[in-house]
Order: sequence, then structure tokens, then C-alpha cells
Amino acid sequence: MSMTMDMPGMSTSTPSADTSGMDMMMTPWLHFVGGDNLFFKTLNPSSHGAIAGACIVLGFLAIFERWFASVRGVLEVHWYHSAHNQVKSKVADEGDRLSTSPTPDKEHDVVKGDVDSLKGASSARVYPSRGSRVSRLSPPFILSHDIPRGVGFAFQAFLAYILMLAVMTFQAAYIIAIIVGLGIGEFLFGRLGSARGHILH
Repeated sequence: MSMTMDMPGMSTSTPSADTSGMDMMMTPWLHFVGGDNLFFKTLNPSSHGAIAGACIVLGFLAIFERWFASVRGVLEVHWYHSAHNQVKSKVADEGDRLSTSPTPDKEHDVVKGDVDSLKGASSARVYPSRGSRVSRLSPPFILSHDIPRGVGFAFQAFLAYILMLAVMTFQAAYIIAIIVGLGIGEFLFGRLGSARGHILH
């Protein structure tokens, strides 16, 4: 004889085996199985074709990241020469002003020495401070240069984080596609992105 006792506050219903409302757990090891969420909750390539398509997109995204890095390198060279020319022009104007200003004969050699030191500093590709013999090692702040520099750095960081999120799925196919894309991008554009290689001292 079996007896069933219902205690107050206790439910006798069996828990549902339906787990469709539960989020898929990330597999914390390298795998080739599909179904991982890629960037969005609704984007989870599971078939072989979908995974292959995602790998192609990630590969091109990695190539684009290397291309954008090379563009930043070329711009850095352009900004460097532009800033140098601006400072050189200011130094020349300052030198002309000092050389044409009326001075006693006994101070002529001193002024000439100041002008020569300013021109020498300019030819050595350094940035002399205004009205001083002390040379500055950093280029001046130029709004038209530094705003694009900051925006470009932020966009490249965004691309890097996008690729990092794909790697964090532990999907081996995604990781291989990203590494191959980065290698191809560096092979194609790496020489352009080396700013120091374009600056002739």
C-alpha cells in the first residue's frame, strides 16, 4: 500500500526536460563543432557551409585589419614630414627675423650663432622649441593630424577586438582563418605599414 503525502509549498510536478530557453554554453576548448555564437546571439553557424562562410568573412576581416594598419603607417609618415616642414618654416622665419634685426657689431656673432644653431637643428630633423636652443624630441600638436590619428587608432582597436571575440569562441576553424588572414595581410601590406622604414634620417 503506497501513500502519497503532499507537503504545503511543495510541487509534485516533474521538472520539464525542455532546455530550449537556456543559453548555449561555450565549449572551453578547441573544437571544430558548429553552433557557437559569433558576435550575436542569433548568429551561430552550425552547418559546414555556414562555418566555411564565417571563416571566409573572418579571413577577409583580418586582411582588412592589416591593410588599415598599413594605411595608418603611411599617414604617420605623411604627418611626420608635414610637421617637420611646418617647424622648419617657423625656424627659417625666426632665423630671418634674428638676422635682419638691428644689433650692435659686438653682438652680431652671437645672433649669427643662434641662427646657425636653429638652422642646424632643423636640418637634423628635430623639433626646436621656439626662442630656445633646447631641441624638442616630439612633434608639435597639430589638430588636423592628431584627430585622425586618434580615430584611426580607435577603429583599429575595434577591429582587433572583433577578431579577439571570434577567437574566444574556441572554434578552431575561426582561429585558423584569422591567423591565415593576418599572415596574408601582413605579406601584402606589411612593408607599407612600417612608418620608420619610410622616414629617411
